Amino acid sequence: MQKLINALATGFFISYLPARVIPFKKNTGAGFLGTLLAVPLALLWPGDYLLQLVLLLAFWAGAVWVCARARLGGQCQGHDNPKIVLDEVAGYLTAMLFLPHTWPFLLAAFVLFRTLDTLKPWPVNYFDRMPNAFGVVFDDVAAGLISNILIQIFVIFYTRGGF
Repeated sequence: MQKLINALATGFFISYLPARVIPFKKNTGAGFLGTLLAVPLALLWPGDYLLQLVLLLAFWAGAVWVCARARLGGQCQGHDNPKIVLDEVAGYLTAMLFLPHTWPFLLAAFVLFRTLDTLKPWPVNYFDRMPNAFGVVFDDVAAGLISNILIQIFVIFYTRGGF
């Protein structure tokens, strides 16, 4: 069971790949790969908005549960281990909530989410400081929510001729 939990937390061990390629860097891009892993999942996400919301809420709960139980080198409890990328998947799916599954939206959500997850503005940094699995997941969820709101605002202004 622990191997399955670790596999889910690490995106089926995709997060180990950058460290193998660039072993001398602290930030090797595992978060980028984790977000990239979420793109095909977003493409498979249902079009029904209510179903999207229900699945996303369940995904958040599952991600917190998995991240709380992941054991990767003994440093996951209360620490946002860079090998854990399930939180990036949760954040990106949040960024894509209620958006069309087209390449412009997929790309905009990807860029905004990665930027906000890296810069960690408020309230992302609030959750990032939490020393538990909830904080590990919800700093990415917060970055995803901000990304989603910014895209939604852009769409509203663009379709009304505000830009």
